[in-house]
Amino acid sequence: MNPKDRRDLILERLNMDKKIDVDQLADQLNVSTMTIRRDLNGLESEGKVIRTYGGAVLNKPLVKESSFQVKETKFSAQKQRIAQTAIEIIPENSTILLDSGTTTYEIAKLLKNRRNITVITNDIKIAAELMNSELKVIIAGGELQNNIGALFGPLTEHTIKNIHVDLLFLGTHAVDPEAGLTSTTFEKAYIKKLMIEAAETTWLVTDSSKFGQKSFAKICDLSNINGVITDEGITEEYKEKIREYLKVIIPRRNEK
Repeated sequence: MNPKDRRDLILERLNMDKKIDVDQLADQLNVSTMTIRRDLNGLESEGKVIRTYGGAVLNKPLVKESSFQVKETKFSAQKQRIAQTAIEIIPENSTILLDSGTTTYEIAKLLKNRRNITVITNDIKIAAELMNSELKVIIAGGELQNNIGALFGPLTEHTIKNIHVDLLFLGTHAVDPEAGLTSTTFEKAYIKKLMIEAAETTWLVTDSSKFGQKSFAKICDLSNINGVITDEGITEEYKEKIREYLKVIIPRRNEK
């Protein structure tokens, strides 16, 4: 096997297993450990892997924050299907918490036609969407995150610490079986943690592009939430891994 084919195989293994061991890989490929180390050094110089003690992991960049306008245009059909499923599990006379985000915004669009529900949110776009509804809407005020629409900071934290809700629809920037749910900043991760603590039941609502990703600050382990509503783009591998921790609902694609 030539070096290029061997390095391609190493990357393929990393995509499946997330990490590799030099000694094991040398045995499997019937080459010396020095050869594998040279391959890993070459891949590291290309920015494709990160060397670890005795092996390597993929060099996957952390997920960064995008503006509301950018996020709104991505996976819009999937987010709409997720939202349609989400509102079907909201009982009458309940109090719900809508985290900031474009998927929860889609939930708000459908929710504004309901009655006898109290909605608490830290998202000004969600609040504006519900302004002319018959719902009771409470805004967890705070500092505005420009270009995003989320509210954060001590005022937001104070509000969420002093409420209790039936149901939380939580957004996230990244989902990984080992890393759990992660967000772009400590401040946003902390607010999401407080939301989970305030809710009887927490449903993660996220499109499948977030799976297998990691961001900067940890929110919680998968075992700390009750379920996830996502789309059909999630791989079978991730579906099975996630199901070890929580319930997974995947809306069917609308038939025409």
